[in-house]
Amino acid sequence: MPTLIKVLTPDGLQPVDYTADSLADAARYEPHDGVYTITNTYARTKVLKIDAHLDRMEDSARRAGMSLTLDRARLRAALREMILAADFGDVRFRVTAAREHPERLILSIEPFKPPSDALIQTGVRVITVANSARVNPGAKTTGWMHDRGKIESSLPPGVYTALLLDADGTILEGVSSNFYAILDGELRTAGSGVLLGIAQQIVFEVASNVLPLRKDAIRVRDVPQIGEAFITSSSRGIIPIIQIDAQTISGGAPGPTTMALRSAYNACAQAHLEEL
Repeated sequence: MPTLIKVLTPDGLQPVDYTADSLADAARYEPHDGVYTITNTYARTKVLKIDAHLDRMEDSARRAGMSLTLDRARLRAALREMILAADFGDVRFRVTAAREHPERLILSIEPFKPPSDALIQTGVRVITVANSARVNPGAKTTGWMHDRGKIESSLPPGVYTALLLDADGTILEGVSSNFYAILDGELRTAGSGVLLGIAQQIVFEVASNVLPLRKDAIRVRDVPQIGEAFITSSSRGIIPIIQIDAQTISGGAPGPTTMALRSAYNACAQAHLEEL
């Protein structure tokens, strides 16, 4: 099923001169110098923390030296129009603004399939990538969207994603996610040097009822000592990790604390949905 792509201009929604099979495929036509946000819908046209996504997009533009002020009501109406016209059901969508023409927003949508129950029940394997910290980690830029594709396309078979390390071996984040480890009874995650996630906001909200939170990243040398680990992103929620590089985590199965956090996350998300 093809991706539906339009450009929201001052004159309304306009077609683009290319086609794509997915958001990943469509990304190759998008500018290398810009900012974006990406998330999904629930019950067709409901969204979670859409204003937080758009706040971060405008903040990313400022961090990248771009001028961007989004007309949120107009953007939401355009997305709703596209979603209803496409009739995909739930969708995953990306909003992109280029430095050259920030008044022209690229809107791309594809059918959305949440992570399978099998994936959640079995967990995922990840690898670390040395010296891969992003230059401007606080900004969600299209330059990184293109660069991360090189990492993702080189992942070994069976590896779900990669974790970015700085020069000291600190585990910062995933290529498109935030990373968390449970170490010495605390939930650990990087408090700086990363893109602050929207899903991460929910984790911070619900974690206090499960275990202490410490915004201090672990290093790769700490991996043998951690009890559990997971990643988060807006479109996936909490994804349990069962192996980092060659180190098995939590006995090779999703840990109980991770699954408790996932249940709390999902309940919180459902309670805060709103219409586009």
